[in-house]
Amino acid sequence: MEFLRFFTAILVMVSGLFFSGKADAQQEDGGDRTLSPYFFVKSDDSGLDQMPLKSTSADVSISGVIADVKVTQVYKNAGKKPLEAIYVFPASTRAAVYGMKMIIGKRIIEAKIKKRDDARQEYEQARNQGRSASLLEQQRPNVFQMNVANIMPGDEIRVELKYTELIIPSDKVYEFVYPAVVGPRYSNQAEGSAPLSEKWSQNPYLKQGNLPSYAFGMNVKLLAGLPISQITCPTHKVKISFSSKTNALINLDKSETYGGNKDYILRYRLDGDIIKSGLMLSEGSNENFFLLMMQPPKRVTNADIPGREYIFIVDVSGSMHGFPLDISKELMRNLIGNLRPTDKFNVMLFSGGSTVMADESLSATPQNIARAINMIDSQQGGGGTELLPALKRALSLNKAKGVSRTVVIATDGYVTVEEEAFELIRNNLDDANMFAFGIGSSVNRHLIEGIAHVGMGEPFIVEKPGDAAAKAGSLRKMIVSPVLTQIKVKYDGFDVYDVEPPSIPDVLSERPVIIFGKWRGRPWGSVTLSGVTGNGRYADTIDVSLTVPDKTEALKYLWARQRITLLSDYNKLRSDDKRIREVTDLGLTYNLLTAYTSFVAVDTEIRNRNGKTSAVKQPLPLPEGVSDYAVGGCFPKGLNAVSAEALKLQAAPSVFYRGGKDKQQDSSMKEEKGGSACSLNAQVIRVSGKLSGLAVANTANARIKGLETCITGNGYAGKITVKLKINADGTVRDVDLKSSKALSEAVRNCLIQGIKQWIFLKSSGRTEAEFIIGKSK
Repeated sequence: MEFLRFFTAILVMVSGLFFSGKADAQQEDGGDRTLSPYFFVKSDDSGLDQMPLKSTSADVSISGVIADVKVTQVYKNAGKKPLEAIYVFPASTRAAVYGMKMIIGKRIIEAKIKKRDDARQEYEQARNQGRSASLLEQQRPNVFQMNVANIMPGDEIRVELKYTELIIPSDKVYEFVYPAVVGPRYSNQAEGSAPLSEKWSQNPYLKQGNLPSYAFGMNVKLLAGLPISQITCPTHKVKISFSSKTNALINLDKSETYGGNKDYILRYRLDGDIIKSGLMLSEGSNENFFLLMMQPPKRVTNADIPGREYIFIVDVSGSMHGFPLDISKELMRNLIGNLRPTDKFNVMLFSGGSTVMADESLSATPQNIARAINMIDSQQGGGGTELLPALKRALSLNKAKGVSRTVVIATDGYVTVEEEAFELIRNNLDDANMFAFGIGSSVNRHLIEGIAHVGMGEPFIVEKPGDAAAKAGSLRKMIVSPVLTQIKVKYDGFDVYDVEPPSIPDVLSERPVIIFGKWRGRPWGSVTLSGVTGNGRYADTIDVSLTVPDKTEALKYLWARQRITLLSDYNKLRSDDKRIREVTDLGLTYNLLTAYTSFVAVDTEIRNRNGKTSAVKQPLPLPEGVSDYAVGGCFPKGLNAVSAEALKLQAAPSVFYRGGKDKQQDSSMKEEKGGSACSLNAQVIRVSGKLSGLAVANTANARIKGLETCITGNGYAGKITVKLKINADGTVRDVDLKSSKALSEAVRNCLIQGIKQWIFLKSSGRTEAEFIIGKSK
């Protein structure tokens, strides 16, 4: 692995990767700047408050199976210049955001829901006029962006937003999740051609281990309706107090004041492991809504289980380095180690490329299981997150006959190709069941839950290694066989319409069937759920007349959100103007945030007379357990990127060294905490020709580490000379590799292809570059 570190470090020195407040390694004209995140470096401007978000907190009320949440964000300008604060934050994929208001002193400005473009136009106009304003936009179903304009020096502005969501029990456990931070998203999209809606991923991050710069608060009021047997919070230290057997208060401990770098998760069970099945009815002035939750039967016996094939796809990219990859290893050891001898399985590792254990799935013998576990255990994490090619390759593998294929994906989901992944999975449902494991303390739940949704599977989130065994056990129980198939719902005497979902997938665990809809007339009649288990027919009936309607608006929002989610999923597969209009109309009608509607609040008072503001992107903490690899430009302990000045190679030849006797020492190499940059063996770069600067194509820094997948497990430890010829436009025309020990053809081809794809040299005139990588004598 030392060779891999040498190789990565040399490429970085050639690439000129050095992160400051912007991605400096990109061309000065910005033509090759991408939407990749970058590390935050504080500006020298002492009059500018670069961390205006002072606190974010949530007050949660859970009544039965519905959670109502008020989020409060406090922005304060401690600097001397008017600010526009831009804050990217996550949300639950189930959240129906139905309200927002802005509070300045004693003035309260209620936000209005408007078409997305209209809302942004109104916001920007108010900002330019010097009015305080706030804008809430949805960038992904689980990623929001808040803009707050004209925060004057000394100002404190509060923004409150409200949402509701349904809490669906799984395996008899109810779970409320409050996502706290957006993880860095890998993206190779060029900034110049990207639409405004995609630029949220280009955000600054604090270094690994740095706590959030803002305070975090969470208070939960639980009104379960039935006796509570257990409450746990595996992510944060909390104080729990019961006012009765059915009601509890859960408050965040003071030690968690800066615990906003990981998702807040609250789990509870009802007495006797009850799943609260039943019917909820809501009466409105114009429309009535219902929510049906029915518990499925127990699972079938082992005798009814057919043979199965499992393909395990494991993310070993840079963002998985360390803690997340450790979780994946533990998870895979549990899943693979407990396969039945009659099962067949395969393992695929992916980052910038992909590696598969075998061309066809193998029997789950002890020898093959040990081989697979060793393959996964050898991984360290590095490279970009090329999820789509990995999915395509897995689905193209020869399929075993007479068995059902199940694909299990383990990743943190730090990608921006969610829509393309959904499309690929939905188009291949006849080939494989899809299950997704989100790995880490703040995963991209939109991707994980979306894969499960379109794949008619179940999402799993594993926050820490200790959870891996339990989660793996839950998956094994679920996929051993369907609990209920060929599901039908019959409404007898109960006049319903606009029912969601229109069809119900197989039920795979002790998890209730959830149905939303509208009803007309009198609330009477019956609802019957029927299907087929491994032991025959099954049916369960609910008497509608036993339910008394109430006036709550939550069901209205939840129904509309369910409908929007369905339409949006289809629209991601094939954009359709009619569906876009329908989603927009639903957002406007039901006062909901969507991809096409936004909340905007504008103050009437002009507070900033000259209209000039400094836009500040609130730097985010890396999610707990996520390493600097997730952002790129960072390397293992003892390695340090070369400074920007040292990489302005204007003349030739130039030589840079690390270590080695009687060699020119690069003064920019400084000792890092935990290791010395000069402790490594000599690494040499020779560059010939005139260079005006060096960069990596699209600044996809993490992609460089994808080259490691070419030689992972090869154990190569010799010297490689890499000679490049560069075209006038800066692209690599030719790559010549010479090695002191034999390189396999596969490794050679992979390295050449990766270098051509990822290295870019901004050149003038004929340019060549040469790397000599290896141990000095």
